[in-house]
Amino acid sequence: MSDFILIEALEAQCAAQGDKPALVFQGRETSYQELSDTSNQVAQALLAEGVEPHARIGFMGANSDLYFQLLFGVQKARGVLVGVNSRLAGPEVAYVLNDAQAEMVFVGKDFVPLIEGILADCPSVKRVIAMDGGHDEWTAFDAWRDDGEAVHPKLDYQGQDDFIQLYTSGTTGHPKGVQLTNLNMQSALQQAEDWAGWKNGEHVLLCMPLFHIAGVNVGLIGLHEGCKVTVLPEVDPAEILRLIEDEKVNLLFMVPAVILFVMQQPDIATRNVSSVRQVIYGASPIAEELLVQAAAKFKCDFVQVYGLTETTGGGTNLKPEDHDAARNKLRSCGKPNAGVELRIVDEAGNDVPQGEVGEIIMRGGSIMKGYWNKSDATTEAVKEGWFYSGDAGFLDEEGYVFIHDRVKDMIVSGGENVYPAEVENALFAHPDIADVAVIGVPSEKWGEAVKACVVMAEGKSLGEDEIIAFARERIAGYKLPKSVDFVDALPRNPSGKILRRELREPYWEGQERRVG
Repeated sequence: MSDFILIEALEAQCAAQGDKPALVFQGRETSYQELSDTSNQVAQALLAEGVEPHARIGFMGANSDLYFQLLFGVQKARGVLVGVNSRLAGPEVAYVLNDAQAEMVFVGKDFVPLIEGILADCPSVKRVIAMDGGHDEWTAFDAWRDDGEAVHPKLDYQGQDDFIQLYTSGTTGHPKGVQLTNLNMQSALQQAEDWAGWKNGEHVLLCMPLFHIAGVNVGLIGLHEGCKVTVLPEVDPAEILRLIEDEKVNLLFMVPAVILFVMQQPDIATRNVSSVRQVIYGASPIAEELLVQAAAKFKCDFVQVYGLTETTGGGTNLKPEDHDAARNKLRSCGKPNAGVELRIVDEAGNDVPQGEVGEIIMRGGSIMKGYWNKSDATTEAVKEGWFYSGDAGFLDEEGYVFIHDRVKDMIVSGGENVYPAEVENALFAHPDIADVAVIGVPSEKWGEAVKACVVMAEGKSLGEDEIIAFARERIAGYKLPKSVDFVDALPRNPSGKILRRELREPYWEGQERRVG
């Protein structure tokens, strides 16, 4: 059997239903035939630039349909697309482009000033293309693309070729470039068949950023299955609801923070979301009460997925039938996907007993090739084929995986391990609390003390004692917050994960040892 090549999946859909819509973006519709043709033009234009196999090509811009022309075109030229996090500051973007040795960069209009400011510090970049046109020096994407012939170059594609390089969030130290191959994506797509079951012609809403594996996977799974994929430039809860109602969206992925923002829309009670067949969620822990609220509104199948960039987003899934509250699995992320092995291990790499918390490790075809030019980091993360996730969790008696939190986010208070997500779940059940994050702060008595950072619902107020008393009814005493801070908003990364490091920093300033 020949190696799986992602672009062949696109060409198969083009042959089967070339006139059917593949992408919709702000009213602009692209058929599968047009997506094939434009990606061929991109490939030919890249080859005319002298791009060699495995060359890294940077992209920094908001979500758009043009991203997929570029992604498939870069792969048809046997290059590798490097998605740059659009939340990064100039020096961080320069680090990513230099680390990847990107030869070209495709830039959305909102990021032109940033790239202009760092270009002199990125010696590998030979050419910049303006995705949205209108630049004095850089060629507009459509004009550049249209110089290329709509002819598939048909190079010597390999299953082990990288097709994309995504960078880890870099919450500690520099971000690392995760190399994902055709075969990695084949495994991720096969795993998706186990939990998604998307059908040809269904309408998918892509609202997560395309520099993140969740956004990439939603688009690629949708296109692989012959769906119509509507692309949102950025997360916009009001626009998500409008599109669901007006365009009859069937399928969408939202991280818990986006589900929260959607459910907090003032008109949520009256919006018609009956077209939605499946809501997929993941990428960070979800409060059980929020999940119950969302399920009551959408009245459709909910599927939780757990995975990381390093696993091409593949890992586990919690199926719709397990979302019955009577199953007592709502805090679980389900069971391993087909083809994924999963273990819970201690610091020495030994399996821990069922029910005991340890680090989640996984093995399977979706595990990354490695971290780009970082062999030591790769060796540390992947041992004998097992990827060490850095996530802490346990298995119940039925083999369901329960994630507590990141191993490094664990709070050690008075010798007891406290996982922030567990405390957050308890506090979020309060109807007057809109959002909450839990961190460890220095304590002479406890080593670390549990602190809750709370965002109150509009027009509501609670005292510190009331919040702690509410939590006392739901979790063990040693897990209770010792103090509560009230904040206007919580810092989050693009995937919705709380940036605990930012919250912790002021409390640990000047401390010689930072516990946890």
